[in-house]
Amino acid sequence: MGPHSWVALVTIAAILVYLWMGVRVGQARRVSGVQAPAMTGDPILERHVRVQANTLEWLPIFLPALWLFAIYWNDLIAAGLGVVWIVGRVLYALGYVADPGKRELGFLIQALAAAVLLFGAAGRIIWTLVVIGA
Repeated sequence: MGPHSWVALVTIAAILVYLWMGVRVGQARRVSGVQAPAMTGDPILERHVRVQANTLEWLPIFLPALWLFAIYWNDLIAAGLGVVWIVGRVLYALGYVADPGKRELGFLIQALAAAVLLFGAAGRIIWTLVVIGA
């Protein structure tokens, strides 16, 4: 595979997980009978909507950090951390919908993966600027 192919595959997987969450919102809407544009009225629908919205809030943090880590550190490590992030998001989604109190583990996993990617990339970029000067 070419450069950063693993990170590209993880990016596609993350987007597919987000699409899966959107499908689950539609299914919950159908089961609850809550018609668009209403977003409230059924607790399960509201949980699905919140899961999808929270994931959308994290994607602009995760995706650039994933790619910058791959560019400045290592493609395979970035891809591995990306898979960890995805697993965390899935655990978050399943836990939150089952019981909002069960979302913490998934949230923690994805937040730690995103932090390693973000601060790892930032640290390497700063190191490159200071030490190498480029």
